[in-house]
Amino acid sequence: MSPNQIIIVIILFVTMALFLWGRWRHDLVAMSALLVCVFTGLVPSSEAFTSFSHPAVITVAGVLVLGYGLQRSGAVDILAKYLLPAQAGPTLSILALISLAALLSGFMNNVGALALLMPIAIQMAAKYDLPAGKVLMPLAFGSILGGMTTLIGTPTNIVVSGFRESSGLGSFTMFDFSPVGVCIALAGIVFVGLFGWHIVPSRKQSSSGSFDTGNYFCEVNIVAGSIAEKMNLREVDKLLDEADAQIISMIRREVHLTAPNPNRVLQTGDILIIEVEPESIPKALSSLGLELEPESAITEEAQTVAVVETKLQKKGDESTPESSKDDDNDTSKPAEIIMQELVVMPGTTIVNRSVSDIELRNRYGINLLAISRQGHRSVKRLRSTPIKAGDVLLLQGDPESVSGFASQYGCLPLAARDIRVPKKGHALTASLIMIITLITVAFGILPAAVAFVAGALAFTLFGLVPIRSIYTSIDWPVIVLLAALLPVANAMYTTGTADLIAQFLLDNIAQSHAIGALLLVLIVTMFLSDLMNNVATAAVMCPIGISTAAQLGVNPDTFLMAIAIGASCAFLTPIGHQNNTLILGPGGFRFGDYWRLGLLLELIVVSVSIPMLLWVWPF
Repeated sequence: MSPNQIIIVIILFVTMALFLWGRWRHDLVAMSALLVCVFTGLVPSSEAFTSFSHPAVITVAGVLVLGYGLQRSGAVDILAKYLLPAQAGPTLSILALISLAALLSGFMNNVGALALLMPIAIQMAAKYDLPAGKVLMPLAFGSILGGMTTLIGTPTNIVVSGFRESSGLGSFTMFDFSPVGVCIALAGIVFVGLFGWHIVPSRKQSSSGSFDTGNYFCEVNIVAGSIAEKMNLREVDKLLDEADAQIISMIRREVHLTAPNPNRVLQTGDILIIEVEPESIPKALSSLGLELEPESAITEEAQTVAVVETKLQKKGDESTPESSKDDDNDTSKPAEIIMQELVVMPGTTIVNRSVSDIELRNRYGINLLAISRQGHRSVKRLRSTPIKAGDVLLLQGDPESVSGFASQYGCLPLAARDIRVPKKGHALTASLIMIITLITVAFGILPAAVAFVAGALAFTLFGLVPIRSIYTSIDWPVIVLLAALLPVANAMYTTGTADLIAQFLLDNIAQSHAIGALLLVLIVTMFLSDLMNNVATAAVMCPIGISTAAQLGVNPDTFLMAIAIGASCAFLTPIGHQNNTLILGPGGFRFGDYWRLGLLLELIVVSVSIPMLLWVWPF
């Protein structure tokens, strides 16, 4: 190996290890890898950031804006209304739901498609008295399967197409992915819809019949005169057990005791962190005369601040002394207070921040009452606990403030009430623009990047996407990740490292058999995608796939399509795909719950994809 090959292998190994570790965001890791490549001379400094203008990067950004516009316009709601059966059994209803998710994911961001259909899935679970997870996991997997059917269905397909173009073979067209992708999606949907949802682990469903968010961690305060005062922890824990709650830890004078002595006598001002089911919170509080920790109590001042800020945002500069007087009268009345459950979506700005960091109470007049987090039994103070993707937050405040918070931080409400209010005619306009955009791409009238940016601009001109929302609708970590990894992957190719890795795989594992090599590339890609970001997986594997095909003297498109499929199929873990993370909290899932259905689904994907690849993209 040459010095440059050794350096790029080390960079690649460290980058993948950091991706798997998950301590730092993927885009930061990718940017660090790019800068190391620049410092070591593997990537010329003049070309370090040229990938930000790469057609694949621009296309992904345009598709994200279009997907947000479709979501905001209400077009998907209309589809759901007319395509989902009103009177059917659970199997047919789940099959129809995941089929709709797959259809939508072919033409919009699959995370957006899942977010739109999650409330419907939750209502469906309640209707048939099923644990929410038995509908949510099939829905998430269906949306992932649908993404592999078109060029724009998932960013990984765009990445693969970009590598093909960089190799001088031209880019894939809009529906080049469809023959193989549709067959795999159909096989997967039929399996999951008819049989697979039965083997999804049944997590304990809340008695409210709505959905299972798992248990909450709540802070309760020992107040003077309460039953719990002067009792020891063992006695309190025994009484809490009758309310299906238990003590996790306690706080005394700002000292956090994670394993307090059961004989410790409680005092006024002590704070207990208890684990409790959502519907059991009132019972747990009343049984011992406990109160939610004072910071979790909405004050009249906080309500007033929230109402005033909301009205100022609405009125802007149009307020007059007379209207201000009316506003003052309005704020003297307590606002309507609700408790709302929100799930934190992956990649949003609230992830890894606490409510103290964002000044939740002061800025919004709402409070965090509890957090539901699967797989974690120990938490810090709620106000200082970093929020993670997949957490379910129980918030208390007036409806407008809670909705504003959910919109700004990308949290999804787990309730029938929808914070989107589409305007009349927007659904039709959005659908027409999207259809025209797809036609221009499918028939080669315009390059994909140009067509989708033009479509995004049209969405803005017609008022479907507010100007301020153009940038917030783009998943910037994905954009940075993709733009940073393209030069790194190219360095693998120019240094001959991709050829070296491909030769090693062929000689030692595939034994120079083309079909064996194709199967190996597909399985390795699927394995990596289950553990790290799928865009990163595609960027790492594409040079290896192209080099493998070149050394075997076979069609490189066969290997590129296998990589596109493998990078999309992340079904074994909650971290493999954003959609898997999104259902973690609402479904009450644990880390090990995904492989039971996911492994069978990946076996189906492999068994269907290899024959289809050899037929549609022969060697």
